[in-house]
Amino acid sequence: MTPEQAAAANRALVLRVGGAFAECPQTLRRARLLGLTGWQFQITGRAGALGEVGVEAVTAVLGFLAPEAVADGWQPAHREPRPEEVAMASYLECCRWGNAHLAGLPQVERLAELTGRLVSAADATGMPLFAAWRARPIPDDTPAALLAAHLHLLREYFIEANLLAVRASGISPLGALLARPDGEAEAVAAGWAPPYPPAGPLVRQRLWAEAVTDRLAGSAFGVLDVAERREVTDLLAEAHEGLRTALRP
Repeated sequence: MTPEQAAAANRALVLRVGGAFAECPQTLRRARLLGLTGWQFQITGRAGALGEVGVEAVTAVLGFLAPEAVADGWQPAHREPRPEEVAMASYLECCRWGNAHLAGLPQVERLAELTGRLVSAADATGMPLFAAWRARPIPDDTPAALLAAHLHLLREYFIEANLLAVRASGISPLGALLARPDGEAEAVAAGWAPPYPPAGPLVRQRLWAEAVTDRLAGSAFGVLDVAERREVTDLLAEAHEGLRTALRP
């Protein structure tokens, strides 16, 4: 298994499990306690790692989301709670979710170790949000919390690698969403309003972008040897299987 193949094998699982905490009802309760909507907590909790930046910068880094949707969710620096406070609350929820749902995995310590090595080895060039999150200390060092945090970080890494690849492919982020199997549903979820351009002509470019995504993200998997790449792939698949009841369909 090459590093690129390892990235391709793990991409979907990392994207799903790494963001699962954000949809947890307890996470949404934290949002309400802060006086935020779920959408505000999701957007500001994610982009707040960048600090007190303008909505234009947040829109740029969250490139798959419609600008209007980003503006609706971004908590400006002049309002309470401040973006970095929301980001820290989100990180705490990520770790809480990890302790609640990942602690029972048979090899949670080993998987936390392997994913931690991937996070450390990842090249953050052109990935400001991933770099901002990686620079923050993880607020809980128990194995399950570390694993949840590492998956959250790797999720940002894959998303930003995909955004770079999509822009290089010549299609827009909206076009890349529409070219996916559930394209229109994904476009709606990301805040883009219809009517949409035809997706058929974009599929080939989207597939090229996904291959480039795996090439970019695969550089991190080069820190593992072949046996370790297979091991992390197997362990992540087992983790996903064990989380089926905790993950929304």
